[in-house]
This record gives sequence, structure tokens and C-alpha cells, in this order.
Amino acid sequence: MSKYLMAIDAGTGSIRSVLFDLEGHQIGAAQHEWDHKEDPRYPGSMDFDWEHNWELTKQCIREVLAKTAVDSADIAAISTTCMREGILLYDKDGNELWACANVDARANEEVISLLQSRPELEARLYATTGQSFALDAIPRLLWVKKHLPEIYAKTAAMGMFNDWLIYKLSGVLVIEPSNGSTTGFMDLKTRNWDRSIPEQLGLRTDIFPRVGEPGEIVGATTDALLSETGLKPGIPVVIGGGDAQLGCIGVGVVNPNDAAIFGGSFWQYEYNTRVPKTDSTCRVRVNCHAIADVWQYEALAFKPGLVMRWFRDAFCQQEKLLAKEQGRDVYDLMNEKASDVPAGCYGMMCTFSDVMNFISWKHASPTFTNFDLDPARFNKYTFYRAILENTALVSKGHVDLVYESTGHRPDQIIFASGASKSSLWSQILADVLGIRILVPVVKESTALGAAILAGHGVGIYTDISETSKRLVQIERVHEPNAENHALYMGLYETWRKLYQKQLDISDSGITKHMWKAPGI
Repeated sequence: MSKYLMAIDAGTGSIRSVLFDLEGHQIGAAQHEWDHKEDPRYPGSMDFDWEHNWELTKQCIREVLAKTAVDSADIAAISTTCMREGILLYDKDGNELWACANVDARANEEVISLLQSRPELEARLYATTGQSFALDAIPRLLWVKKHLPEIYAKTAAMGMFNDWLIYKLSGVLVIEPSNGSTTGFMDLKTRNWDRSIPEQLGLRTDIFPRVGEPGEIVGATTDALLSETGLKPGIPVVIGGGDAQLGCIGVGVVNPNDAAIFGGSFWQYEYNTRVPKTDSTCRVRVNCHAIADVWQYEALAFKPGLVMRWFRDAFCQQEKLLAKEQGRDVYDLMNEKASDVPAGCYGMMCTFSDVMNFISWKHASPTFTNFDLDPARFNKYTFYRAILENTALVSKGHVDLVYESTGHRPDQIIFASGASKSSLWSQILADVLGIRILVPVVKESTALGAAILAGHGVGIYTDISETSKRLVQIERVHEPNAENHALYMGLYETWRKLYQKQLDISDSGITKHMWKAPGI
């Protein structure tokens, strides 16, 4: 009897192969970092090196099998997940022609041209797809058509990275809607391609492969993989999905009105709904979930994890040395000190990410403000806590944003990924939102989501939602402090006014935006 499930996870910064047993316990993992280099000819480009990255993928598979001493004959099924928005183009023989990673921003001129020539188009397409030009594939495909006409002419299919991994494993190219919906070419309601969209943009309509739902078996591992990876031929290969959606499956956010916040380099607020309805003002993203008949409102906070890393490396050298001596995480030391700073940081605030506005997405120049020259109160631990509070305030804006679209707030939120390791940050989040925060035990939620889909595909798990709820265990529960919540609500209103003023300054050109979408 097969004993294991394999998940292959193509993240923004690395590729991982993870093995789980049938109860969702991680047996072993292998990981290799990868880079997406800019083509010096095209500013903002972020190329995906499919040849080198497939070699790294095969290496991860070999390594996890070797480290765990698992016989691949005991693997029941394999599925995949990945960073979203990255796309690949294939020729008629299935060879890769061109690929870009998720943060590719080379198509700035194409976005500007679309906004100027057809100013109503983006909002009209958003009503069908839930996407905007900020992240979808439309400007990128227009860019390829203009700058690489020979590649465009040879293109026979377009796909996403999780589907590319399925294709490399099985030889079958099928697109699924959780990641495919981020292209801007899918109708949310049908969870399938809307070919009228490329047609009205003057783009090809014949390059969109068959769409299958996550959890569907599409093929089996090929003979060639035995010598290249150690995977025996014939292992079922199951359609996976995008990282945020499979992360939700991995933490039990599978039913309508369930919600999660993933606190990594970027923070993602995911709210499940049974109705694929978009926001009338185009402020929030809407995607297909990896579970049929469920959709997700998604709001993104820009760079909280990267801000923390910057603060650590720029100002916490002493704590880094002490953490190394004690064998501890430097963030644990910072959290201990920041716990002594009262809620609200004596009125000090900072501006990094703004609350999401998908149709006009930009962020002010980073700023700390409203502090006195009093080192007893305003020291690096106060500044550190202000960053934690700032991110929680952005999350409050995102919960409100989705509420305005749906009329619903979650009763509790699952908080996962790196930031959830901090009990202080978790409690601040609960206090700001006024909502119970649950932190799961699982650390590989995205890979676990892929493993659950793999098991569902071969009949080990009959119901994805039930299995997800059963396998997820909660490590901590953070109840909101009513007194702190009241304080933060007053701070939130002040912070929103402050942010608008800071954004006005950046818009005027006095300061530089932290980030803004192409064409804005």
C-alpha cells in the first residue's frame, strides 16, 4: 500500500520537494534557491530560466528521496504548487519559448497605452475576471507580441508554473483556475477561459489549453524521470494550484466565510466566498479558489516581511550577535523588548504598505513620524513595534475592504507563514482586528495543500474540505484585548489620514513611491 504523497512547490525564491505521510505529517523536504534575472535590454524584466530551474527541481526530488530513504514505489501521488502570475509560452511541440516570473514589470508602456487608449477597459475586464493590469498576463502578452514577434508567432500554448511542473512530470499540459484566473483571461463564474478577452485586445485566442480542476489526475510520471529523479514510472500526477489557494487548504481555510492571513515577504488576506462577485470600485482582487465552487477575495500588503528584514539588518546588529551566541532567533529577542512598549507606541506611526486599491495601486515613501527625541520611549524597539502595528493596521483595512464588498467579516482568522511565529505580532493582529487569531502547527501549509490534492486525486481523501479541517492542528489562539482594540481603532483613523498625506507628497514628486503598479 502506498504510504506517501509528494508536493513540489515553485516559490518566488526557491524550489522545494516535500514528502508527507497520509496523516499530513512532513517526512522530509529538499530545497534549492533560484534567481530570476533581469534582461539588461528590458528594464523591469524578470526572466524565468526553465532549463536551469528544471534541473534544480529534479535535484530536489532526488535529494528528498535520498534523505528520507523513501522508495518512490510507495508514493501514492504527486501534485504541484507555485508562485502565481508567472507565465510560460510553448511552441507546437511543447518546447518552452519564453517565461517570466511573477514580479516581472517590463510591460509598463503596454499598460500606459491601454489606460490612455481605452480608459474604461480595465474596470470592465475586472468585472469579469477579478484582475487588473497590475499583475495579470495581458500587458505581458502584448509586450511579447510587440518586442518578440517571432516568439509570439511560434506560441502554441500559455501556462503557469504549477502547470509547467505537471507537464514536466507527466507530459500533459492542463491549466487550472486558481492560478489561471490570475492571467486576466478567465471568467470567474465559469472558471474557464473567456476568449472574447484576447480577441478584443488583438491577441491570439488559440493558445489557451484545456482547464481542469485541482485534484484531477492528468497523467503519470514518465519513464525518463526514473534515471533523472528516482521517481518510478506510473505514479499518478494530480493537478495542483496557486500558492495562496493551496496554502489555504493547508491551514483549513476551505469553506465560505473562512479567512486566512499569510504573513511572509508580502501579506495576503484571503476570504472565501460562494459567490464570484467583484468589487464595484475595483479595489480588491478576486480569484478562483482551488476548491470548486469557492472563490476568494484577496488583499495584499506590500513587503512587511522585507521591511522587517531591512530593520533587522540595518539596526539590530547587537541583537543579531546576541541571538547567535544564545542560539536563538533575533526576532525573538526583538519581540521581547518590543513587548515592553505600550500598544500604540506612544502615538508614533509609520507608513509602508497602503491598504490595497487594485485599480490604482501605489504606496507612499516609507516614513516614521510623530515621535519625540526621548530615547527612553522612542528607541529602536518602539520603531520595531511600530512596524508590527503598521502591518496590522493595513490588515484591518483589508478586512474592512472585503466587508464592504461582501457584507461579511470572519469570526476568526488563521494566521500562517513566517510572521505567525511571533506571538507578539499575532496578538497585535488580534487586538487591531478585534478578531480571534488562530496559529496552526503546520509550517509547510502550501505544500501540505498540494499533498491533500494529490491524495484526493487518487481517492485517499474523499473530501478536500473535510480532510483539510481534519489534518490541521492549532498551536496557539490569540483573543483580542478589548482595551487595546479601542485604542487601535482611534489610531487607525489617524493613520489613514496620515497615509493619504504621505501619498499626496509622493504623488507630487517630492518623495519616491515605495512601489506603484505599471502605468500608474
